[in-house]
Amino acid sequence: MKIQSIKDKAYNAYGRVFDGFDVAELISAMKKTEAPADAVVYYPSIKELEKLPVAIDIKNSLFGGLAIQVGYCNGTNNKLNAVEYHRNSEFGVAASDLILLLGKQQDIEEDFTYDSAKIEAFFVPEGTVYEMYATTLHYAPCSVDGKPFRNVVILPAETNTELDASFNIHSEDKLLKAKNKWLIAHAEAAIEGAVNGIKGENITL
Repeated sequence: MKIQSIKDKAYNAYGRVFDGFDVAELISAMKKTEAPADAVVYYPSIKELEKLPVAIDIKNSLFGGLAIQVGYCNGTNNKLNAVEYHRNSEFGVAASDLILLLGKQQDIEEDFTYDSAKIEAFFVPEGTVYEMYATTLHYAPCSVDGKPFRNVVILPAETNTELDASFNIHSEDKLLKAKNKWLIAHAEAAIEGAVNGIKGENITL
């Protein structure tokens, strides 16, 4: 699969890259977090990260003052496995080099299937502050050269936390796996309770 740069024009359909944020302290803190060599871990909210000056700057500048959570997704991964989306943009800070596998919500079919052939890959260098639009399909980043990645994940507060109840109001509700998290999986990933709607290859880098 062709791996493009997040600085390439092709990324404009998925999000933006931001300059001007001093992320040195954030990246330094992230270097101390766990990054398994054989798994991926995700924590929605890490209080120590949320107290850093750059987190407050991101809250005020990129979220317009809304309550946010700052967590991380770290580990080693080389597969697509699933795609998810939110009702808002997700912001990330690459605390190591990593690769994003991205698609478009507009390409999800009416029966909630998605063709993995439409996925695009983007290399994100360490230190990059980036946005993924609400319509951007994404999941855990992939490793570069098999090395563990570290990625800061910034979202509105309570996103990706446990649902208080299940819903059956709209057909899309069956994709809702957590608060503000709609997910379509590949059968190969064997994600418990997920809709296995990804057609085609479970992309592997």
